[in-house]
Amino acid sequence: MNQDTDRAFHDLLEYIERELDFESGFYNEAYLDRRITARMRRTDTDDYRTYRGLLEADDGEREQLLDSLSINVTGFFRNPDAWESLRGVLRELTAERRSVSIWSAPCADGREPYSIAMLALDDEEIDARRVEVLGTDINRDILRTARAGRYETSQTTDIESELEPLSTPDRYVDRDGDVFTVTDRVSDLVTFERHDLIRGPEKRGFDLVCCRNLLIYIDADYKVPIFETITGSLTEEGYLMIGMTETLPSEFRGRYEAVEKQHRIYRRA
Repeated sequence: MNQDTDRAFHDLLEYIERELDFESGFYNEAYLDRRITARMRRTDTDDYRTYRGLLEADDGEREQLLDSLSINVTGFFRNPDAWESLRGVLRELTAERRSVSIWSAPCADGREPYSIAMLALDDEEIDARRVEVLGTDINRDILRTARAGRYETSQTTDIESELEPLSTPDRYVDRDGDVFTVTDRVSDLVTFERHDLIRGPEKRGFDLVCCRNLLIYIDADYKVPIFETITGSLTEEGYLMIGMTETLPSEFRGRYEAVEKQHRIYRRA
């Protein structure tokens, strides 16, 4: 960017933070720029200043931008090989502990926490009666989608193929054409609430935390606070699963031991 363009971009970020109540400072600027310029292309807007004017005039575009900036890329059983490794963790936990508390953060539209519940129900060696899953996200709108548990196949999302790791998917979702709704036996294992993983408080007593594919979007300065929250929320020898392309911050490598290094599953030391 030249100096004028850089100034216009940062003015736009300040507007988004002030008027749209979005904490842009937490996120990697390259990620923010990709999401903003994608909206600019969709609205035939040529520069940041013109796009800011559109935001000021159009409530609908402000909502579209906020939705785009939210980290809500997800899917049932995303990276299936990693879920096979998680299967072993759930078997061990339910064999050893009377209750197993799992936190999916951020949970986006709910498909990750529902996947955990389905995996527990689908595996005879996992005692699903002992499992309870909490999904949290900062985005209120996407939490409404998560609570509804209703998903639709589209040009970019093939729900039927996402559910292939399950032996009998129709036990866990009701299908009506291209619409899939999780059944009560799945949703009974999952609750949702709003939580800010960067600024929010620690939680307590989780045997497993799944924090997948968030860190790649977050500015380096905020990764340590996130891991302080996660680590403080885990039980002794609790498990952590992060995204396939993510790594533990150097400050925390001595506080975890690798269980499945390839699939980024760690145990609190």
